[in-house]
Amino acid sequence: MADEANASARQPTVFLSYSRVDRQLAERLADTLKLAGIMVWWDALIEGGAAFAKSIATALDESDAVIVLWSASSTESDWVRDEAAAGRDRHRLVPVSIDGTIPPLGFRQYQSIDLTHWRGKRDAPEINAILSAIELASHKPVPLRPVMAPVSRRSAIGLGAGAAVLVVGGGGLIGWKTGLFDRGEAANSIAILPFRNLSPDPEQAFFSQGLTEELRSALSRNDSLKVIAGASSDAAGAAGASPADFARKLQVAFILDGTVRRSGDTVRITANLSDGATGFSRWSKTFDRGLADIFAVQSEIAGLVAQAMAAQIESAAPAPGGTRIVAAYEAYLRGRALFNTAKDEVTDRAALDQYGQAIALDPGFALAFAARSRSLAAIAGEYGKADQLKSLYDAAIASARQAVDLAPDLAEAQLALGFAEFNGQLDVRAARAPYERAYALGHGDADILLLFAIYAVRAGRGTEALTAIRRALALDPLNPRTHRAAGSIHYSLRQYPTAIAALDQSLALNPKISNASAMIGNCRYQLGQIETARAAYAAEPHDVFRLPGLAIAEHRLGHRAKADEAMAALVALGDSALYQQAEVLAQWGERDRAIVALQQARAIGDAGLLYLTTDPMLDPVKESPQFKALASGIGLI
Repeated sequence: MADEANASARQPTVFLSYSRVDRQLAERLADTLKLAGIMVWWDALIEGGAAFAKSIATALDESDAVIVLWSASSTESDWVRDEAAAGRDRHRLVPVSIDGTIPPLGFRQYQSIDLTHWRGKRDAPEINAILSAIELASHKPVPLRPVMAPVSRRSAIGLGAGAAVLVVGGGGLIGWKTGLFDRGEAANSIAILPFRNLSPDPEQAFFSQGLTEELRSALSRNDSLKVIAGASSDAAGAAGASPADFARKLQVAFILDGTVRRSGDTVRITANLSDGATGFSRWSKTFDRGLADIFAVQSEIAGLVAQAMAAQIESAAPAPGGTRIVAAYEAYLRGRALFNTAKDEVTDRAALDQYGQAIALDPGFALAFAARSRSLAAIAGEYGKADQLKSLYDAAIASARQAVDLAPDLAEAQLALGFAEFNGQLDVRAARAPYERAYALGHGDADILLLFAIYAVRAGRGTEALTAIRRALALDPLNPRTHRAAGSIHYSLRQYPTAIAALDQSLALNPKISNASAMIGNCRYQLGQIETARAAYAAEPHDVFRLPGLAIAEHRLGHRAKADEAMAALVALGDSALYQQAEVLAQWGERDRAIVALQQARAIGDAGLLYLTTDPMLDPVKESPQFKALASGIGLI
């Protein structure tokens, strides 16, 4: 029973509130959500009476999200209003419109997910939107496969006979329904804490960090395992919690941690695998090796972890595109440590230099070529001047192609090529094959999932984007970048309340992250909340995102002088802000000038143009022939 209770605790639980008149649709939705891995509490007898009040209150208090089906009938129901208020007050409300009825006073500030055209399909965009909203409200990942899928006999024995779904809702209690839930992914989930550097030289920390990331990479290649991404593992580990607390925080079954002590050409590695439920050690082992054996040690640790978790051993196999030259590997690790700081252009160029050294020491080191490509593309995107963009992106594409030639099955190589083609050449068509190949090879890597999701939504593949970003959030729940990407995707899909929730979570994890506040401002602006939007824009730390927002909001509020002042400051940023100028001009109603700014942005290769067809700020110019020609040339139409 303990295993069953732990499995249920990891599932989001939803309270479904609706009117008796709408029961048929509610039942279809409840069944769909259950197949997606959601525990659903819903109502069969809306006139339950006072005898059921305690049961209803318990269900509401224990639910992770409250879905309210607004309709002409439910807006008149006292039960539904009370339940909606409980969800609103707990910040767990997921409003859904099923017939276009305006919600009652007190709930109109929340934009509803539109279910009026849903015909029962499980993979419909509306269902993806609801799943994403549940995930954001509950802070629990939604399973990516139906919970009623067949499970092996071994899984059934290990997890118990089944799991219970309590069905309760807007007024009455039905009872319990049983089913067999596949918890294989949860049972084989692991987070790897940063291995601590115990070397006398603190500068050797890059080596222990590199070992940690290599182990994550090795284990994530195993389809049997769910490996939490580095950003979330590092963030949770920094709190100094016990293994059991850490496991609960990230909802994983196992924790791997350890230490690295390097002295000259020898290294001692201690690895410990803990049971997440109890915190007790499953096994612990110390490896004393020469540096030349470091690659064998990584494979050995990965294999032992896979065995202890009853997983397949493919994760112990060497990754394609690696190196056997220790000096090249060390240069690569130093470059990765510098790149991951994301501090400034100096550190990014220092990382680029380290990747160059790694390639010089081993010209067959495909992973270093891929990393070099990502570094060049990052420098172009973050710091490149208009006259530098072409050469930087050309170099990024060349390096990525070299990586692909050396190791076609290296996910990082395919990702680097797709990213460089997409952002450098503004070529959606050319980027499609490498992005899809990277996704197929690296669907256990949160970074690959995130970048594929962004590509997919820009390319008009919203359902795929939502699927990928949900999995990225499950693997990397404490990474502010992942939540920001989720917010960007929902904003592009016009799901503004859901986007705001994701962006709020991003800011909670990193109050200084760029473009999150500005995107919240964009969402508020699209919802007609102009004063609130202006405040969000003002909180944005990055000029290129803050200034266009202020210019748009002040203009809408009738403050023309302030709007002109913000626009002048934006123009002063130079050609790097041409796309943002076009957004402002489009919202100001100056359509011809907006098109000219977009054409100028195209001439210099501004990667902002990849947002063209999914940017609500450009809606006023989207029907013009010039706009359609731009979008078609990039491959967005």
